[in-house]
Amino acid sequence: MQPLIQISPPSRKLPVQRFALWNLGFRPFFLLAAGFAVLSMTAWMTGYFQLWPPLSPQALPTISPSQWHAHEMLYGFAFAVIAGFLLTAVKNWTGIQTLHGRPLLGLVACWAIARSVMLIAPGQILVAASFDLVFNLWLIFAVAQPIIKVKQWRQLGVLSKIIFLTMGNLAFYTQALGWTSNGAHAALWIGLLLNVSLIMVISRRILPMFIERGVKEEVTLKNAAWIDRLLMVCLAALLINILTMNTEILNAVLGLTISLSAGFRLWRWHTPGIWQVPLLWSFYCGLWLINLGFLLYAASFLAPHLPVILAIHCWAIGGIGLITLAMMARVALGHTGRNIHTPPRSVSWVFGLLIFATLSRVSLPMLLPEFYRLSVMLAASGWIAAFGLFCITYWPILSKPRIDGSLG
Repeated sequence: MQPLIQISPPSRKLPVQRFALWNLGFRPFFLLAAGFAVLSMTAWMTGYFQLWPPLSPQALPTISPSQWHAHEMLYGFAFAVIAGFLLTAVKNWTGIQTLHGRPLLGLVACWAIARSVMLIAPGQILVAASFDLVFNLWLIFAVAQPIIKVKQWRQLGVLSKIIFLTMGNLAFYTQALGWTSNGAHAALWIGLLLNVSLIMVISRRILPMFIERGVKEEVTLKNAAWIDRLLMVCLAALLINILTMNTEILNAVLGLTISLSAGFRLWRWHTPGIWQVPLLWSFYCGLWLINLGFLLYAASFLAPHLPVILAIHCWAIGGIGLITLAMMARVALGHTGRNIHTPPRSVSWVFGLLIFATLSRVSLPMLLPEFYRLSVMLAASGWIAAFGLFCITYWPILSKPRIDGSLG
């Protein structure tokens, strides 16, 4: 099987340069995604504790502050990580150069303008929507063109998820503009479950290979096609049910099925050497936290004292947040010519802080519900610290040319 991310052999040498941020998509998008994760969460927390409202009812009367926050995490932060990853991965899949230089700068500018408007002037929602959807459509075209050119049809499954995410983003803006009454609800569930689905698809392709090559012991990991198919069918059925009938017992059954099936797959992938490699145990823990999210989601329909928001934050912080950090940390090293087996020492702190944030937001409200606001504060602090430390650590790695002098 062709690996999703592979390091290309050195090609022609670059002229001497000191700044390489626009050489390949992962560089600006990973840095900006991490920086936006810090900025957006800080803005949200100032509003949550009524220090400064990031979104007043007068600015966007059809969107609640929590919907604004969720949208910026799923369609702002996460979409930037997806963009950086795919623009890099597609170049390796197809051998065709993806956006770089001024075209990449233009794509980044569309994303940045949309995010800036949503943070600073959310009342100008039409401006934000226009630039955001141009960013989405431009990304689809930039990713689809090389895939179609070399006829790598197996990659269309990944591309289809980006198309559906764009449709979800459009649904959000229809409510923000006052055109629909429930577009945001649909958009946020689409964004959440499609991000989780994309992570599960990609992890199925790459994590076994990463583990086999990354641990000291010799190990061959097994996969079962029936688990892959079952997970994708159940994820699709769950999203459809949520958006249509929303039958609680079906939600519970599907959530439990996904948790148990994916958990069995992860159990088969386990080997003790994982825990000696931060770029492996972070990814592995993130997938287990996704499983915990599905278990909590199923339990929320059987135990009324367990609100569904705990499952949502388990997916969002522990799943999407931790796995995107782990992937960004690994891809940034490999695609700048550095040794992925000797990452910066601070990455363990980065991953540990985000696991702390997840457990604070999910476990503390279950054990001590009277300290709910404290759990929110601790989780936000862990999130901000993790992504802030990533920015500090990886700025020189992502902004400087490859150490081997080749393109990328």
